[in-house]
Amino acid sequence: MRLEIAAGGVTVEAEDLAPLLGLTAAEVPRLMREGRITGLVEEGRDADAGRTRVTFRYKAIRLRFTLDAAGRILSQSRVDGAAPG
Repeated sequence: MRLEIAAGGVTVEAEDLAPLLGLTAAEVPRLMREGRITGLVEEGRDADAGRTRVTFRYKAIRLRFTLDAAGRILSQSRVDGAAPG
């Protein structure tokens, strides 16, 4: 799995994200356009400076990655049944 940090956000290949959400790669772009898969990028501050947290939500699934400044995954978690918001 590879996530790339770029100006304005983070990119991930649909082929990498899809199986983690129980989807096919072809479904991911459409569901993102429809707003059914959402993403949030948060830049670390203070003790977390240089880290980025990326969260994807789809239905009751919350998928979260913590990345270092080079985009390497430091941690990954998936929670099923996560409350919205």
